[in-house]
Amino acid sequence: MKTYPLGKRTVHRVGFGAMQLPGRGAFGPPRDRAEALAVVRRAVDLGVDHIDTAQYYGPDVANEILRSALHPFPERLALVSKVGARRDAKGAWLPADRPEELRAGVLENLRSLGVERLAAVNLRLHTKGDPAVLDEQLDAMIALRDEGLIEGIGLSNVDEEQLRQGLGRTEIVCVQNPFNLVDQQSRPVLELCTERGIAFVPFFPLGAAFGRERVLGHPQVKAVAARLDATPAQVALAWVLAVAPNTLLIPGTASLEHLEENMAAGHLKLDDEARAALGVTGTPA
Repeated sequence: MKTYPLGKRTVHRVGFGAMQLPGRGAFGPPRDRAEALAVVRRAVDLGVDHIDTAQYYGPDVANEILRSALHPFPERLALVSKVGARRDAKGAWLPADRPEELRAGVLENLRSLGVERLAAVNLRLHTKGDPAVLDEQLDAMIALRDEGLIEGIGLSNVDEEQLRQGLGRTEIVCVQNPFNLVDQQSRPVLELCTERGIAFVPFFPLGAAFGRERVLGHPQVKAVAARLDATPAQVALAWVLAVAPNTLLIPGTASLEHLEENMAAGHLKLDDEARAALGVTGTPA
């Protein structure tokens, strides 16, 4: 697998997302704790050096599993988290994005993971909002970085204007936005990240936000998968890697079988026929 810079780190382009380690909807205990632990350990054995998580996955469940499985964490492992949200007692997703809440969120991540510093933390935005509010949020993130609690600042769920505002204030090391073969609304953000050398980390690369069938059941995806002796999920993930050199995958699963499938996508080469069928242009990434 090829690598790409993630702030001060250089990571493999296929990492691991911890969102599916807790129960359904990233809430509550895991379906099978033993398998969840095994999945995390196997991911690192397979070369994963970039894990994406959040304290509000569970809450605390994903981070606790990561800590139980891997602590003390390998030096090469880039732990990336996010702040800006919280969960209520029923698992609803609520904003928690005031400056003091962002700081508390970073401290909760450090506590639950048992680390002193995170490779990066993404500021998750919920609405378009007021640019002055984003400036206040960025002030909080910059302070956390200057204190040495985080190495780099990322942004999540942003449009191009918000990303440019962030870049006008400080270095942005990664961006997390929804992006997949059938949902490419974030392509302008991806293109700006590519231009600036920023890692672009798509969430829902298989279309989980609106139904995986739109991606995995896509006729061209199925046809390419059959011809290349791959699964539709592997083709969809390989497509994300092929669209730009700075895309990083963080497919999540609590299944060893699916983990192996996802990791193999990093080795799937889309030939010219596949790239044409899936609408990939430019030099292969």
